[in-house]
Amino acid sequence: MNLDDLTTKIRERMGNDSGLDAVLKFDLGDDGVIVLDGKSSPNTVSNEDGDADCTVGVALDDLVGMIKGDLDPMAAFSLGKLRIDGDMGVAMKLGGLMNG
Repeated sequence: MNLDDLTTKIRERMGNDSGLDAVLKFDLGDDGVIVLDGKSSPNTVSNEDGDADCTVGVALDDLVGMIKGDLDPMAAFSLGKLRIDGDMGVAMKLGGLMNG
């Protein structure tokens, strides 16, 4: 799964009102970014970098694993595969999106 496929999958799961009420950015390093804007109505998902309430640093393959349900987000965090910068409460709201 590439960045475009992953962005589309997250956009489908997020829908128009995710309940996120924040801006969250997945920083995938050299692979790019996925920004989830839960403050906008309807919610949006894009690959345009910008400010976020919470930034999650993660490798593309690990994020794909979480979306597919092959990698538990808490396990990924414990193993150091996720780096969270900003509002940890926003990151905690991702469970529903990952398990969608």
